[in-house]
Amino acid sequence: MNPLLVSHFTATSCLGHGLDAMLDALRERRSGLAPCDFERADLDTWIGAVRDLDAVEIRADLAAYACRNHRLAQLGLEQDGFAGRVRDAVARYGAERVGVFVGTSTSGILETENAYRERDRDTGLLHPGFDYARTHNPYALAAFVRAYFGARGPATSISSACSSSAKVFGSARRMIEAGLIDAAVVGGVDSLCLTTLYGFNSLELLSRQPCRPFDVARDGISIGEAAAFALLERLPAQADQADALPGDAILLLGVGESSDAHHMSSPHPDGLGARAAIEQALASAGLAPGDIDYINLHGTATPSNDASESRAVGALFDATPCSSTKGATGHTLGAAGALEAIASALALRHGFVPAGVNTQVVDTALGVDYALANRDATVRAALSNSFGFGGTNCSLLLGRADFAMNRLNNGAKNAANNEVQS
Repeated sequence: MNPLLVSHFTATSCLGHGLDAMLDALRERRSGLAPCDFERADLDTWIGAVRDLDAVEIRADLAAYACRNHRLAQLGLEQDGFAGRVRDAVARYGAERVGVFVGTSTSGILETENAYRERDRDTGLLHPGFDYARTHNPYALAAFVRAYFGARGPATSISSACSSSAKVFGSARRMIEAGLIDAAVVGGVDSLCLTTLYGFNSLELLSRQPCRPFDVARDGISIGEAAAFALLERLPAQADQADALPGDAILLLGVGESSDAHHMSSPHPDGLGARAAIEQALASAGLAPGDIDYINLHGTATPSNDASESRAVGALFDATPCSSTKGATGHTLGAAGALEAIASALALRHGFVPAGVNTQVVDTALGVDYALANRDATVRAALSNSFGFGGTNCSLLLGRADFAMNRLNNGAKNAANNEVQS
């Protein structure tokens, strides 16, 4: 695939609002998880809640979209100057040439929970103010973001469990490569609700302490919430020269997707679907496993998921440094793919391998080089894995411009030389 420029990005989670807060927390190996105090959730678990979210007021012209998920989306969009960069792109390319591709697992389902709780006890009718189409409907998130910027290009929400906001990068790439758009807002938003908290509790997947990915004593997930976004654009015309972009500019180099359909909620025990997604990402980027300097693991901290992923990674990589950032943020479900792609982008830009927070003793049976402390390193290309229920798998490959463009130019020169010689 042709690389795409990740021209701007932002993330808001329990680590704080914006990139500086996220980077500081990763640098300091600090988790944002806390004992569960979500309203009406009487559960012995830990969660990653975004602070001050209840104080956010939806922009007046979009009041019909008001719900926790869209408050989180708006809070995220307004960090790091991201909204301004998107508006510049809309002005530059035209509203019809900017698409919106977002992932969410449960969207605004909390609004439906509240509507049922407040229904008329005599008639059973839901609260008259409940607006399913603009709050709970999964497409509501895409509609909200699209309206927020006045974009009129293609827009879609993807809901494929935990791979949702990784797969949006693939959807946007296909639209751009087809010539239908020139830029895309991609990302994901998922917010806390009782459905996910009690749902994962019923599956006996919630840990009673902060989650510990790849730990020998790992025993379940911690649920978080997040809003993470990126702006994807075609490379500028002069980007065929290695020095045309800042060296620390981030490029989307490869996308791999698979569906192993092994089981409704469990991954294939040998990680076959995960491996297929990783291999496809490498192939689409024209990279070998040895080119990857960091792997952001899906790393949910459940016994079976981490074991399955380790087999997929171990089959392809030889001691590549890796970690899961879910010990810091919790599992943000439909937002996890975008959030962790941005964690990978920070590793690329700032030259470090982030430690796996909360993990104490790495399970040596998993056979991976799992970072328990931050490592200063030259990270040229990073792989970010997202694997969802039902085997909906997605792997993203991100790289620094100085690395990727040098490889691209050298490849073009080699091809030209071969053609002359033949």
